[in-house]
Amino acid sequence: MSRTDVLIVGAGPTGLVLGNWLARLGIPFRIIDKAAEAGTTSRALAVHARTLELYRQLDLTHAVVTDGHKVPAVNLWVRGKSEARVSFADFANDLTPYPFVEMFPQDEHEKLLIQRLKSFGIPVERPVELLSFTEATDRIIAQLHGPQGEETVEAAYIAGCDGARSTVRRLTGTGFPGSTYNQVFYVADARASGPSVNGEVNIDLDEADFLAVFPLKGTGRVRLIGTVRDERARHPESLTFADVSGRAIEHLKIQIDQVHWFSTYRVHHRVTDHFRHGRALLLGDAAHIHSPAGGQGMNTGIGDAINLAWKLAAVLKQEAPDELLDSYEAERIAFARKLVKTTDQIFSVATADGKIADLIRTRLAPLVIPTVTKVGVAREWLFRTVSQLMINYRDSELSTGRAGEVHGGDRLPWVKSADNFGPLREPTWQVHVYGTASAELIAWCAGRQLPLHVFDWSDAHGAVGFARNALYLLRPDTYVALAEASGAPEAIEVYFKDRGWDGFTQTTDSCAD
Repeated sequence: MSRTDVLIVGAGPTGLVLGNWLARLGIPFRIIDKAAEAGTTSRALAVHARTLELYRQLDLTHAVVTDGHKVPAVNLWVRGKSEARVSFADFANDLTPYPFVEMFPQDEHEKLLIQRLKSFGIPVERPVELLSFTEATDRIIAQLHGPQGEETVEAAYIAGCDGARSTVRRLTGTGFPGSTYNQVFYVADARASGPSVNGEVNIDLDEADFLAVFPLKGTGRVRLIGTVRDERARHPESLTFADVSGRAIEHLKIQIDQVHWFSTYRVHHRVTDHFRHGRALLLGDAAHIHSPAGGQGMNTGIGDAINLAWKLAAVLKQEAPDELLDSYEAERIAFARKLVKTTDQIFSVATADGKIADLIRTRLAPLVIPTVTKVGVAREWLFRTVSQLMINYRDSELSTGRAGEVHGGDRLPWVKSADNFGPLREPTWQVHVYGTASAELIAWCAGRQLPLHVFDWSDAHGAVGFARNALYLLRPDTYVALAEASGAPEAIEVYFKDRGWDGFTQTTDSCAD
């Protein structure tokens, strides 16, 4: 019987990100996948700004941005013409270092994450399938089947990253309420030409069936995503690209040169009842699935993984009690439920039948959307929402205090002129002060090896909501845990002790950087 700290089931983006962060934090684990090889099709595409910010902790961001394609704008088509263009330029130049949507195909994304795991000396074990597991007092005992036959593994925790048909979720017995959209989705990767093959996203508003063209890196490379719900939807397994391509050719003026991949599928909108069941934790599609509107699915699973990784590390290193893992469900399930509701509403409006719905799509949308996005507040809200910069944990038990406009639970605001995100490359607890840190705070942080970063005050700090000389205690996943206007170190002491995390407040003889 082998032993490890965490058994990760599923080596898609969510499982691979969880593995990479655990490796970065020094936690032993195994990652298995029942597929004989990694995926070879592009599947999920969009990598949003918040993911790129967090990827800096593993030095992944540069590779994603270099090998992917930046999308500068979205075009709305009606009756064979591009009627409106919404540019991302200046949407978020002061919000994030990554004010764009990055297109990076999932197969290339997984390859990058697998290579990074290998740099830690950790392979993805294939084909290895989870057969069952049981939970004991302090561990789970799992039965696996791989090339060498059956194997028993002990682990402190098991992480279900094994998709919508999750074996881990099924074995825990937690539900997966929700339903299935009536439409059949199709996806095709192709080489094409024409006015809608312009490096931007192009969406056809003419009909209730959704149709969009997404650019990929390389001349003429595109992804077509659409829906059908007429007689063709009754037998999706028999659909071919020729059955669905006519509308794209006619409405978006596409000339198809070559189709590399075509597939059909149905989409569900569901959220599991529990993200945590004892020592089993669910992430990504195993926990939540929804409409592909906005390209949120993969990014949300990656967010799950990074949220969970530092908490597992703290518990396994005995720096924090097991109860810390309860905050994983509390923080992520709230966002998942909101996301499923929002994407469901957007998709339902976009694909509604009837004269009024058609009027909204073809007449009002091309007029209203460009106008609204010229308004600064609306433009910023739109980008924050799609890019997941708006995610916060203000209601979490791990969040407390307010200093200026920054609350405990907020994503740390970015200051372009100071690049205060530089220290966030280290996935560790740290303290930020914008202005002057007191001698007491400096000594307290140094005595506990808690990194303290002090930024000279400027008007730019106040503009994004920071309070002068306040302290901001940051979690390893870069969210604000504590915002304390007084700047007094006693607030940090109380924060950790109230949660039973005495391991974070032990005095040492070492000094922080």
